[in-house]
Amino acid sequence: MKILYIDAMNSGISGDMFLSALLNLVPNSESILSELQELKDILPDVSELNIDLIKITRSGIKINKLKLDIKEKKHHRTVNILKTSLNKFLNENNYTNEAKNYANNVLNTLIKAEAEVHNELIENLHLHELSSVDTLIDIIGVSRALETIGAFNKDFLICCSKIPLGGGTVKTAHGTLPVPAPATSKILEKSNLIVYNGPIEAELVTPTGAALLTNLNPKNLSYEMNLEKVVYSTGQKEFNDFLNILRLFFGEHEDIEGSKKTYLQKYFETVTILETDVDDISGEILGDFIRNIEKEDVLDIQIIPSITKKNRPGHVIKVLCRPQNQFELIEKIIEELGTLGVRFSTIKRVCVEREFDDRSIEINGKTYNLRYKISYIDSPSGRKIVNIKPEYGDLKKISEETGFTVKDVLFIAQENIQNILNEFRNSQH
Repeated sequence: MKILYIDAMNSGISGDMFLSALLNLVPNSESILSELQELKDILPDVSELNIDLIKITRSGIKINKLKLDIKEKKHHRTVNILKTSLNKFLNENNYTNEAKNYANNVLNTLIKAEAEVHNELIENLHLHELSSVDTLIDIIGVSRALETIGAFNKDFLICCSKIPLGGGTVKTAHGTLPVPAPATSKILEKSNLIVYNGPIEAELVTPTGAALLTNLNPKNLSYEMNLEKVVYSTGQKEFNDFLNILRLFFGEHEDIEGSKKTYLQKYFETVTILETDVDDISGEILGDFIRNIEKEDVLDIQIIPSITKKNRPGHVIKVLCRPQNQFELIEKIIEELGTLGVRFSTIKRVCVEREFDDRSIEINGKTYNLRYKISYIDSPSGRKIVNIKPEYGDLKKISEETGFTVKDVLFIAQENIQNILNEFRNSQH
């Protein structure tokens, strides 16, 4: 299994910084740069475009830096123009479907973030920095470089360090904004990236950099590999008290215990277990606690009957959460239950992929929408279905509208489960 570890602790992340680092991992960086020059003929109103990968010395280390010379008129570019130009370029240059999907997902992430921040419909969105050709350069260049090193293959693992956000303010077309910029914050809200403020007063994560990382869904875990190459890059800024050097570690993980463990490794994720014992509160308090804690950022909650010291009946409260939410939830547990202590430990778990499939069922001549959660594993032998399950919330809603019990609705929904499974099996041949 190939592994790419992104060490952004001393840099943050921007599109040009990520691209210039990746170009040092591919054998054909010149051809990628030459290909990107063709954007001048794809995106309207770009009169001059020169892209070079140069070497500079930073703290005694030779590192990559992207040099861009751009002349363009971008004030009137719309979302539709950007999307059309992106896909025209991808199609004309024979990008793989995986690379095309990634590139479109990154651009859509940026557009949706801007639309949410400004409370605008996407079609009415007035683009500023986002509409520049350098946005497409970063997205397309990174997509091609990742495609070249095999990052979209099933047996490729991408990990990432914690990411410093910086601080202070940044000047934009909308005026002076706090760091991280609102669009960057919106993107990071929906990611699994672990971030922290500082360590300097400057913008260290750009919206494009955040979108590129978020759509790779990197794992926040330690890595073991036979190291093949370490590459360094920087962005356009230089600071007196901060390196601003991005490092990528590229290598191979050899699993001597067999392929099953290797392919499951990409499903590893880090979670925290919170646990406490209570023996002096009523069932009403426990019920209210469950109702309140479900509104927080928890992954799961369990209440297990137990016998405590002095042979008193009690309960073990177990809450599963992301490590970054653990102390906020510990405070909540103490306040709600009056417990004197909460145990916490960080562990790894295997969490397989899942997606939703929208279907419909018919009851008494009326059609109802029903979502099915499909969980699966991508193994060396192909995709394996783990489970197909109708969403309980949808079953309950249909039950309330029809007067049928949830169990009866579930029986009716079984036919779709078999259809989904048959469609999956046919797609594997």
